[in-house]
Amino acid sequence: MSILADVARLAGVSKSTASRALSGRGYVSDETRMRVEEAASELGYVVSSAAASLVTGRTRNVAVVIPYINRWYFAEVLEGIEASLIRGGYDLTLYRLSTDLDLRRRVFDYFLVRKRVDAVISVAIDLSPHEVQMLQALGKPLVGIGGRIEGIPTLSIDDVETARVATEHLLSLGHTRILHIGGDQHEQMDFRVHSQRYTGFTRALRAAGVEAEGAFRSAEFSIEGGYQVGLSVLGDPRTRPTAIFAGCDEIGIGITIAARQLGISVPHELSIIGIDGHPIAEMLGLTTLAQRPGNQGARAVELLLSQLEHADATPPNEHEVLPTELAVRTSTAAQR
Repeated sequence: MSILADVARLAGVSKSTASRALSGRGYVSDETRMRVEEAASELGYVVSSAAASLVTGRTRNVAVVIPYINRWYFAEVLEGIEASLIRGGYDLTLYRLSTDLDLRRRVFDYFLVRKRVDAVISVAIDLSPHEVQMLQALGKPLVGIGGRIEGIPTLSIDDVETARVATEHLLSLGHTRILHIGGDQHEQMDFRVHSQRYTGFTRALRAAGVEAEGAFRSAEFSIEGGYQVGLSVLGDPRTRPTAIFAGCDEIGIGITIAARQLGISVPHELSIIGIDGHPIAEMLGLTTLAQRPGNQGARAVELLLSQLEHADATPPNEHEVLPTELAVRTSTAAQR
């Protein structure tokens, strides 16, 4: 295998510059980095990750802790994280945290404290003060997605405001018999996403002078969950709402399928709006508040790499509210 000196000679740079370009440790221009990488590729030179770790004290590996990997939002966030880490020259180690408290303790007290990762991204998991302090004491930068966590930089959408905007869209179309089908208020995700979206919904109704009592049904956060609840609430035309605010696009998609099965015209007899920006929602014409989870993952990596590059600086403690965008499609129309 060719040695580093051969790579440096072919790229026309010093050995130390070639080392910085290939390890990511220290500054080199993009043009120089590209030239060195091309020379290394031509000569078949591969940097030893173990050797680089011994020299730099870094593994160039980032841990991601996440509650689900088989749901659309979380998969999209992961895709954004992975793509950005690869561009930055980092690997990813994934830890799925269930509701098992013993498993969570093992992940944080055993796996993450060992020198296998340089940093941690928490997705929709409210880290405890102990978990934050433990990782920071080990010099592992942190970033959270989904809500505020004291002591570390975090980012999320404003779930209350997003739900309020979604509900106000239905109100602006003249609907007053509006039902919110959202997540179970007794089975909250971290950061209380379900209750925050319910709060935004009720605030919008009350501000418009519309009764909010009894205007909620819980559903599993899935297409199947929306479909099952949709069948139960849409079957009787005497109690049927004229509009539904779905707690997520997947619930909205399930409701749309249920409405079609029952012969209910969307949007002429029923308007439906969701939150997310799911690609299937676009195909079905579902009006939504798009939140672009892939961009959230990419932004989290940006914040994390900034901490790694400025390891001596005090970790930032700021919460960044990311925008959502109302995408009006064919599932909402004026009340007839």
